[in-house]
Amino acid sequence: MRTSIFDAHFHIVDPRFPLVGNDGFLPEPYTCAMYREAAAPLGIAGGAVVSGSLQAFDQGHLVDALQRLGAGYVGMTQLPPTATDAEIVRLHEAGVRAVRFNLKRGGSADVSHLQSVARRVHDVAGWHVELYVDSRELPALETTLARLPTVSIDHLGLSKDGLASLLRLVARGVKVKATGFGRVDFDVGDAIRAIHAVDPAALMFGTDLPSTRAPVPFRPSDIDLVVRVLRPESHRVLWKNARDFYTMTVR
Repeated sequence: MRTSIFDAHFHIVDPRFPLVGNDGFLPEPYTCAMYREAAAPLGIAGGAVVSGSLQAFDQGHLVDALQRLGAGYVGMTQLPPTATDAEIVRLHEAGVRAVRFNLKRGGSADVSHLQSVARRVHDVAGWHVELYVDSRELPALETTLARLPTVSIDHLGLSKDGLASLLRLVARGVKVKATGFGRVDFDVGDAIRAIHAVDPAALMFGTDLPSTRAPVPFRPSDIDLVVRVLRPESHRVLWKNARDFYTMTVR
């Protein structure tokens, strides 16, 4: 019997809230009801809603989604460096648990604010920082990331050429989302094995629904791949690692 899943990475696109075009692209709606319909047969019992480049610094969509999804769900926001401590606390009370820097597509604060924002949200609310970044860019960020309290990197780092740098960061405590399998340029199974070998607590599975702009969208067989590669350790990647990571973020 397959374990329950904590979906560490998915998006809600609700047309009631403003979107910012990214390179002329605007996504189709993907509401909480649509996500629940897709998630139910997969055994998903909680997860992390991620603000994307198209939502910029709007917080309304994320707070609304967390209210609709209810217990077991947390949020990842994009935060301007001008955000006050009171705003961070308010978002924490609404269920937000991390700040995201989207270095791949923009829409978030600039990387020059990474260290100051990451440290402030951690000091104020215990949040961690998440990066959507091509791992080929990690060598220039390794020293900074290794000094931050808690960090995760999206989509297995995207690129084979940056895998060695990603593994060095994993050895220093950085977490990695086993998400976006249709976005990467390498064998997913091999990358999962390599990351798991360095730190069994590092990998956190996510569906990446609705897989906006992914060359190959999420498929239920992505879950089967994790189970096949890591059995009997797949429970850690599908549930325990992410559940522990997100629920440890408390004030």
